[in-house]
Amino acid sequence: MISSLLKGRGVPFIFFITTILAYGLLLTQTGFYWDDWPFVWIAKFLGPADFFPAFANIRPFLAPIFFITTSLLPPEPIYWQIFMLVIRFVSGLLAWFIFSRVWPKHRQAALAASFLFLVFPGYSQHWVAFTHINQEWVAFLFYLFSLGLTARALRNPQRFKTNTVLALLFLVLGVFPTEYFVSLEPLRFLFIWVVVSEETKQISQRFQKTLKIWLPYMVIWLINIAWLAYFFFVASFGSYDVEVVSKPLSFIEIARAVGEAIWKAGFYVWAQVLILVSEAITAPSSILMFLLIGASAVFLYFYLKRFEGSNDHRVTPAVSMLAIGLAGILLGRLPSFAADLPLTLQSSNDRFMISMMIGGSLFITGLVELIVRNQSLKTFLFAVLIAIGIGQQFYNANIFRRDWLKQQDFYWQLAWRIPEMKPGTLLITDQLPVDYETDLSFSAPINWIYAPEYTRSTVPYGLIYTEKRLGGSLRSLQPGEDVKVYLRTAHFDGSTAQAIVIHMPKNGCLRVLGSEWDDEVTYGGQSVFLTEAIPLSDPDLINVDSENIPALPFLSEPEHGWCYYYTKAELARQRQDWEQVNDLFAEAASLGYQAGDPFEWLVFIEGQAMSGDIQAATELSRQTFRSEQRTRKGLCQLWKRVQEADPALGGDKTRVDEIMEDFQCAP
Repeated sequence: MISSLLKGRGVPFIFFITTILAYGLLLTQTGFYWDDWPFVWIAKFLGPADFFPAFANIRPFLAPIFFITTSLLPPEPIYWQIFMLVIRFVSGLLAWFIFSRVWPKHRQAALAASFLFLVFPGYSQHWVAFTHINQEWVAFLFYLFSLGLTARALRNPQRFKTNTVLALLFLVLGVFPTEYFVSLEPLRFLFIWVVVSEETKQISQRFQKTLKIWLPYMVIWLINIAWLAYFFFVASFGSYDVEVVSKPLSFIEIARAVGEAIWKAGFYVWAQVLILVSEAITAPSSILMFLLIGASAVFLYFYLKRFEGSNDHRVTPAVSMLAIGLAGILLGRLPSFAADLPLTLQSSNDRFMISMMIGGSLFITGLVELIVRNQSLKTFLFAVLIAIGIGQQFYNANIFRRDWLKQQDFYWQLAWRIPEMKPGTLLITDQLPVDYETDLSFSAPINWIYAPEYTRSTVPYGLIYTEKRLGGSLRSLQPGEDVKVYLRTAHFDGSTAQAIVIHMPKNGCLRVLGSEWDDEVTYGGQSVFLTEAIPLSDPDLINVDSENIPALPFLSEPEHGWCYYYTKAELARQRQDWEQVNDLFAEAASLGYQAGDPFEWLVFIEGQAMSGDIQAATELSRQTFRSEQRTRKGLCQLWKRVQEADPALGGDKTRVDEIMEDFQCAP
């Protein structure tokens, strides 16, 4: 019974285990990323029906998918991450459904290709679940099912018509919602060719029969191409342009793109994780990843070994798998290539690999089948490649886990520092230390936090990056510039005349900047995209006396570390509550917390000085300067403010003059 479970009937069970190992180990520690936030905000505040107008000018046939899924699932990360896990499991089974029927005499090769498809390491965007479930994966499942039904129709002549009709229906569902898979249809012709070749040896007859079977699919494919042509060139597609039409490419550019696609999808992705961890090979996460790869390889080797006797050694699937794999890689690259979009791995752009997954998994399988003759070695290589795919996806999951933690740090620090702000406020920064969100992505959760009772109207808050938007949607860093931030059908309509400038360094805490604290001078060594925006900042837009605790969706308040005390101290400084600043410093020090960025000591130095404890402020100033000399200008500005607040100094004015002289502060 166990043998039967692990060999034939147990394929779904082993696929499930593999899916969990690759994608499920850190599932509860991942969240929302990229466009997830605007989409989930729409579902929460505007309702599922709003996706119809939201996609009317982009991908109108995606709207029903978004409507159905968001009507069924609540807007919380855990549900979408579980849903994506189910989708990946089903996609692996569908790959097995296709490959095992196209190559039924080569069960091990077909199974290996299916596993490799399941864990395909070139695609890292699994955890951007909300977006990619709706924009690609649901349609992709339909398309895979269509391919499988075609293969089943060929293997089951008695039900040929029924399976063909179903395959045509799922083809429509697979290609019309998104252009990602429009170029893959010739693969069906090649799959049919492989099956027809078993009985029809003469090439001309084989071609005629294959074409006859493929003809109804080709008709739908051509209709889809005509629709896309109309939508892109006549109906003003609102996402990106078909660049190859406006700027024809040279032969060298095309050859370079072909080589890049084959190299990355066919070869490099199967080793990239070893290169990625080479600089941190002893890190705990790297060690865990290698243990996972090793354990998975051993398990998969003994599992795949059970299929060694199931292959027909008189013929080999190597050539057909290799040829279809190569075609699949190139065909899958066509849509993104036509739009002049880069095929950059370990970035949001590797989402384009989804249409290259069939080709990539078949290509490497065919290559192993072609080169390796020893059956045990072949089984070992398949096991190792699949295990590397599992390890790569665990590596990716860890990246998204860290990013989710960074997001939570940002949102909570923002809530601690700004308990309430005036509606219509624009938050401005140069960059934030996160990898998988843009400024437009942040605008959605910020509105969720500060406007939890929002109903359809002008969106009350927006966030914008100066480095990315300056000269575009942000025309200049002059007061009174209009700024719009779009959340599909809703938008924030603001101005640089009502703005707060924030800064969050990579290894530091979030801070509100303003001219009243001389931050143009203090942070003069930072990016000009930040410093030139500081004069726009109006911290008075913050209600510093508010008792409001912003509601952060599904983000539990973390343990209060250094950044909690720092942001609360900044808020107290804005109220000029120096006693509270000092109390927060004392509590943080008693718990052993230290500043991650030396500039964070400045607020506590000012608190001590303004309270009259000039000696403690002097000592902390000198320690800060010794740790980071770039703080000198900030220290000078701070002590100038202390000088101006003469009543707080008592008899220590001379000592203040001395400390300013020590730091060579200009009068």
